[in-house]
Amino acid sequence: MRRILNYLFKHKAILLIGSISMIIIIAVDNITPYLQKIIIDKVITDKQYSLLYPALGGILAITLCKAGLGYVKEFFFDFIAAKVHRDIKNELFEHIQTMEFKYFDNMNTGELMSRIGEDIENIWQTIGFGLRLFVENIIYFIISSIILLVLSWKLAIACIVIMIPIGYMAIKLEKDFATVYDNISDQTAEINTTAQENIAGVRLVKAFTREKHEILKFLNMNRTYYDLNMNQAKIVGKYFPPMEFLTNISLVIMIILGGVFVIKGEITLGTLVAFSGYLNSLIWPMRNLGWLTNMLAQNQASAKKIFDILDRKPEISSKENAISPDKIKGAIKFDNVSFKYNEELVLKNVNLDIPAGSSVAIMGTTGAGKSSILQLIGRYYDVTSGEVLVDGINVKDIDLKKLRSNMSVVPQDTFLFSDTIENNVKFGNKDASMEEVIEICKTACCYDFISSFEEGFDTEIGERGIGLSGGQKQRISIARALLRKAPILILDDSTSALDMETEYELLKNLHVKEEKSTTFIIAHRISAVKNADIILFVEDGEVKEQGNHSDLLAKKGRYYDIYCEQFKDFDMAESEVV
Repeated sequence: MRRILNYLFKHKAILLIGSISMIIIIAVDNITPYLQKIIIDKVITDKQYSLLYPALGGILAITLCKAGLGYVKEFFFDFIAAKVHRDIKNELFEHIQTMEFKYFDNMNTGELMSRIGEDIENIWQTIGFGLRLFVENIIYFIISSIILLVLSWKLAIACIVIMIPIGYMAIKLEKDFATVYDNISDQTAEINTTAQENIAGVRLVKAFTREKHEILKFLNMNRTYYDLNMNQAKIVGKYFPPMEFLTNISLVIMIILGGVFVIKGEITLGTLVAFSGYLNSLIWPMRNLGWLTNMLAQNQASAKKIFDILDRKPEISSKENAISPDKIKGAIKFDNVSFKYNEELVLKNVNLDIPAGSSVAIMGTTGAGKSSILQLIGRYYDVTSGEVLVDGINVKDIDLKKLRSNMSVVPQDTFLFSDTIENNVKFGNKDASMEEVIEICKTACCYDFISSFEEGFDTEIGERGIGLSGGQKQRISIARALLRKAPILILDDSTSALDMETEYELLKNLHVKEEKSTTFIIAHRISAVKNADIILFVEDGEVKEQGNHSDLLAKKGRYYDIYCEQFKDFDMAESEVV
């Protein structure tokens, strides 16, 4: 709660206006019972009719004041709650953006969506209503208790003693709620993850006729969520009725004991009426205590989840006084690099020296470490030992934003936003002209099929590019990377869905570009890699073979074996023709 208050205090002016309005309302509200006492004791009993109109006028003025300042209070507290909600949501989203790849490898999308969604909404509700009401109730309780003791200390003590068990139950209630809301928050995240995965993968679910299985899985999770909410309901049923009963008992004590005091002449009838008004101001906070405890416990559980994320520092970030080169040419060097992922050795003693502007093709078996080599260049992961250097500078010493802004990456998992084709292509370079976009799309061999769409570049492609073929999505992703015009270009198996003719045409366009980037291509077809300046064959985390196409064929190693396997049909057909 202390950290949430820090967000509140950033908006001191708004908080001050709302707080002053609240205090004035409480102050004038506590005058009303005293005016009622005057009307009964002075006007009705003592026949001092001259006091009637001033007393009624005072009650009317208090009512109008409460109405006007009540609007101000509600508006400004809602206003500050909206600002805090915005600040926390912005900070959380911005912080998530700084996290390294490894964080997202171990974090579900649904859980992060729960933190940004439901948990921050809980904080908004608490600040806008719960926290303000909690402070208001404390002030009411203190002021009402003091006035009650002044009016009749005997009657006040008799009524206030009943409130002690309510306070004890509120403490117990908060502890029970804290546990159950922590579990509810976790289960909400799990449900969101399951729903998100199934909706995103609905075509796969239908293709394998797994609808029933997925429905049952969701129903089981929802049953757990239901059980947790029933536990919450049981806690409410356990504590709320006794608390309500005790507050009502205090009213009964006031009526019985207060009536006796009036008969004995220890207090006046007007005092008893005023006492009743102040006692209601005391009972109202106590009745709300259980509900407020419920809300604050829910807020505490949500805040803990949010601040756990905010407190986690990114493992990969720019060091102080990081180097920010004026220009990056794209010379890449791996100096005895090894890399572990989850304690598993993925790369072992990799040594590479790639001149700027070179084209580098990487082949190898699945899981050999091909993508890991490329991910180390942009520090998406950090090396375990050794050094990765760009233009002779260790990537750990280069400003992270500067490094990555000089790279264009087409990841293995092609991702397109639910937006127009134009905006997807311009994602990495919003300032590009339409002429540049068209030219780049021609280079990426996607201009023709984009032009065939009725709305052309304004075509909405749907979530993750639904409606486009795999090859079309890959070509748009490549166009997006090329438009950035970065000195380092990484194509991580990004031509796998293309036919050989289109792949050949695209790679030829890259090869004849005037301004050549240092280009890395992961591919499985010899036809896609044979024209590269440097070809790497990776196996078991090691670079087993390195050279150009002719060199590797001459070595008659693994590259040669793959060449023979892929071109044997061609050789057989050629021999039959002969």
